[in-house]
Amino acid sequence: MIELSAAQARRLVVVCQGLHRANPFGRSEAGVLRCIDQLGYIQIDTISVIKRAHQHTFWTRLPSFQDGELDQAQRDRKVFEYWSHAAAYLPMHDFRYCLPYMHAIASGQKHWRKPDKKMMASVMRRIRQDGPARARDFDSPPKRPADFWGGSKPAKVALEQLFIEGELMVSHRDGFQKVFDLTERVLPAGVDSTKPSSEEFYRYLILRTIRAQGIATEAEMGYLRKGIKAGLRDQLQAMLADGEIVSVQVEENPNVYYSSQDVLDSALSVRVAKKVHLLSPFDNLVIQRKRVSQLFRFDYQIECYVTESKRQHGYFCLPILFGDQFVGRLDPKADRQNRVLLVRNLVIEKTLADPERFARELSAKLNLLAVFNDCETVSIEQCNVKKIAAAVKRHFN
Repeated sequence: MIELSAAQARRLVVVCQGLHRANPFGRSEAGVLRCIDQLGYIQIDTISVIKRAHQHTFWTRLPSFQDGELDQAQRDRKVFEYWSHAAAYLPMHDFRYCLPYMHAIASGQKHWRKPDKKMMASVMRRIRQDGPARARDFDSPPKRPADFWGGSKPAKVALEQLFIEGELMVSHRDGFQKVFDLTERVLPAGVDSTKPSSEEFYRYLILRTIRAQGIATEAEMGYLRKGIKAGLRDQLQAMLADGEIVSVQVEENPNVYYSSQDVLDSALSVRVAKKVHLLSPFDNLVIQRKRVSQLFRFDYQIECYVTESKRQHGYFCLPILFGDQFVGRLDPKADRQNRVLLVRNLVIEKTLADPERFARELSAKLNLLAVFNDCETVSIEQCNVKKIAAAVKRHFN
């Protein structure tokens, strides 16, 4: 068993997540591809008080990121959309590892709604004959009273079901609208589309997670995946016995983590720059809240799903990473009409050894976040540490 200090564990994770220095993956579409290949997936979410989650997650690691670069990577068939633990972009070369879930859903496992086979067949005929289509390209039936608040039109439900079963893929996006086409017309020639064996699939989960996260527990490797616990555990033990992976203990942490010697050797020697990152609530580093609490001693919850009266920090609070520690959070909103990035609440939760440097780094990052969100200025409305707020404002452009 390899023993790591808490600081070593944090550094390892931050380095593997590409948050240890500015611009670790390069620029343009090539940088987008290197980033997603390292992280394994980038989660998609619809909330847009600032840039959407997938755009924000790329921008955090690629300061020059432009939305068109991801769109082009999708049109070039270098990335694709599917379900990871949630809707996500994934590297196209990982396509085959989505096949077990596709086949399970097609065989009757429920995803969201009960499939309407007749409507699915109709949608398939339409796309096969007429080409790619969006949900809005299909007529909506008259709404029934029961559908008024939450019903989706049958064609949209059918499109999503065919997508999750693997019959359709997202060819590209029109704005934020998904454009669906037959998988056979989207999947590029040469991509391995053979279903992996159980051993291959479990190895993929294990090695992918270790590469992206540095260290991970068995539960973290199988996050939100059903029916794999026993198989994943057996594969972990086999790889451990073969010396392909190693077990890791982190000081004052009861978990058994797993890593590889190559990842430990390459990442632990890397220095983490004392820079500020404002992470999306759906960022790969923080999406598993229990993991963040155990490794970083930071309790984080996204509060947009919490009743307004019970919110403590704000609707869409972003965790603030400073070097390899979380030091607070802030709640932003892009007022695009007035071109102002509003910081509705800035909360500092740790004593800072160098508050002036932190203020300088935070103000620089807020200015960049404003530009990324098509805003020209930043306004801090509330902060629990007045000296920090004043110092940040002094450094604004």
